[in-house]
Amino acid sequence: MELRKATYKLYPTKQQAEALNHALRLHCEFYNAALQERIEAYRKCRISIKNKDQQPQIKVIREEIPEFATLNYSSLQVTLRRLDKAFSVFFRRVNSGEKEPGFPRFKSHKRYPGIGFSSHGDGWRFTPGEDWKHGRLRLTGVGHIRCRGKARVAGKIKSMELLHRRGEWLISLTMECNGVLREPTSGKACGLDWGVNKLLSVATESDGYQVDNPRWFQQEREKLKALKQAVSRKKKGSNRWKKACKKLSTHHRKAANRRNHEHHQLSAQVASQYALVATEKLQVKNMTGSAKGTSEKPGKNVKQKAGLNREILDTAPATLLAMIAYKVKETGGLFIETPTRKLKPSQRCPVCWSVKKKTLKERVHQCEVCGCNEDRDIAAARVNLIWALNELGSETGLHRACSVKPPPSL
Repeated sequence: MELRKATYKLYPTKQQAEALNHALRLHCEFYNAALQERIEAYRKCRISIKNKDQQPQIKVIREEIPEFATLNYSSLQVTLRRLDKAFSVFFRRVNSGEKEPGFPRFKSHKRYPGIGFSSHGDGWRFTPGEDWKHGRLRLTGVGHIRCRGKARVAGKIKSMELLHRRGEWLISLTMECNGVLREPTSGKACGLDWGVNKLLSVATESDGYQVDNPRWFQQEREKLKALKQAVSRKKKGSNRWKKACKKLSTHHRKAANRRNHEHHQLSAQVASQYALVATEKLQVKNMTGSAKGTSEKPGKNVKQKAGLNREILDTAPATLLAMIAYKVKETGGLFIETPTRKLKPSQRCPVCWSVKKKTLKERVHQCEVCGCNEDRDIAAARVNLIWALNELGSETGLHRACSVKPPPSL
């Protein structure tokens, strides 16, 4: 059994939207109050309050404050667990020695992500339509709300997240299902290389092709600039300012949806063609680190690095590779991440396996040892493929299906 997510968009009436916003505001206040209690307890008494210490207080709060009595009890428990998880992540980062561990912060109503619900039937129930297309959500204190969307596979509903994003209400259902299966592919294998110049380079043992980078940010740059200027020119808090903010938020949402749609199409295309996909493991956080340095040791080419970081994040590499990974696994195939630091696919020759350092300006791989000459990204993708096939070994059958010689041991 696997856990899968299904997202539906809600269409509440005006009265239902007001009730949802009121509930969201109360959960935000509850989260901030619990955070404040933890901070004050440690600051004044050096006492660390845990989740188990705050859970019994829910009953007392619901008795003393009538507003909180209208909220679902288990949803308040989920809010406290969310805070406890934030502290757990903070202490894990502190113990690992990270410079910015990220202490849990107070949240405003506009930035509070949503409300969590645990057991299906405990204050809420989702009734799907035919073939799990659309449906209705019954929420205690709100009523029945129309939902639009479709789950890829049916399953047993376990929990729900009620989300508020850019003025829209969504529900994210967690379902326990037997798994999603796609049509099986051929026994072909390929290597991938993500990049900014070319979004994706795909190489097999004999040929390869590249997918252009749409550069979504550059396409919308002028319109985005105009929308931001419209917000800054209006008085904060006024009706005109709110309308301008809504237009800017809608633009961001549409741009994200467009990128997500194209990523889904590209990942489905790769998964439908290859049974084995190999790519290097990316550390996006390290790749997009700032170059400004410190006051003692100022960085170099800070503006250039900031522009490169923007272009990297615009392609959403982690999201794209994650989509390819789960879709390949759904076909029964294999998705392998190669060790970047050890393998050095961008610097290594796919024929003789020699290593030569290249700058980002060098877009063609020219080996001085064996004379190999091909596109740099295609060569890197082929290196990933050869390494993966060598690691699998000939017993899988995939290695025999490709005429690539295994590389020497690293």
